[in-house]
Amino acid sequence: MSGRPRIDVLVVEDDPVAAAAHTLYVRRAPGFRPVGTVHTAAAARHFLERRRAQETPVDLVLLDLYLPDGHGLQLCRALRAAGHTADVIAVTSARDLGMVRQAVSAGVVQYLLKPFSGAALHDRLERYRRFRDTLGRAGEATGQAEVDHAFAVLRTPERSDLPKGLSAPTLDAVTATLRRTGGGLSATAVAAEVGVSRITARRYLEHLVGAGLAVREPQYGQVGRPELCYRWRTADRGGG
Repeated sequence: MSGRPRIDVLVVEDDPVAAAAHTLYVRRAPGFRPVGTVHTAAAARHFLERRRAQETPVDLVLLDLYLPDGHGLQLCRALRAAGHTADVIAVTSARDLGMVRQAVSAGVVQYLLKPFSGAALHDRLERYRRFRDTLGRAGEATGQAEVDHAFAVLRTPERSDLPKGLSAPTLDAVTATLRRTGGGLSATAVAAEVGVSRITARRYLEHLVGAGLAVREPQYGQVGRPELCYRWRTADRGGG
C-alpha cells in the first residue's frame, strides 16, 4: 500500500457489538483505517463536522440505517446538504426494495445486507478501493470504457457473501420464517417450514444469532430438557 493514501472510515452502528465487529473488519482491510465509531446520527454529524474543520475529512461511512435518533438515509441527505463528500456503504437488515431505491438516490455506493460475513464486507471495501483508484486521477475519462470499468468494479460481486456451506436462498427463507413469527421457533419448526433438515436449519439460525439479527433462548414446556427457540431481534431494537 506504499504510495497510496489510506481510506479513512467512520463506522456508524447503534449496536455496540456489531460496531466493534465492523471496526475490526475495517482495520483488517488493507488500505483502510477506522478513524471513529459512533452509535447515533447526531454523533456521526458531530464527528464529520469536526474532521472537516480539522481538514482531515472522512472518506467513507459504514452506515447502519436504523439509528436511535433518526434514519440513516435522512443522515445521508443532511450530510450532502451540508457539503460533506464522504461516500456511504449501507450495512443494514432493511430488505425493502423501496428502501434500496431511496438509498441509491441518497448517494449510497454499496448496500450490504445483514447478516454478512467479514469476507463479504472485505469484498465491498476492496471493490470500493479499486473504484477510487480507477477514478482517483485528475482530468477526463479516456472514454466510455473507463467509466464502465469503474462502475463494474464497484458493483460486480466477486465472491460469496456467506460462509461456506450456506446459500442465500435458504438464508432468505429462514429469515422470512422468523420475521413472520411473533414468538420463538425451534430449529425443528423452522426446518419443517423451510423444507430442510433440523441440523441445516440450526446452522442458519445460529448464523443469524451470530450476526445479531436473531436471539436464542430456552423455552420451557413439557417435562424434560428445555428446547432452544429462535426469534427475530426486531422486537429488541430497530433491526439494523
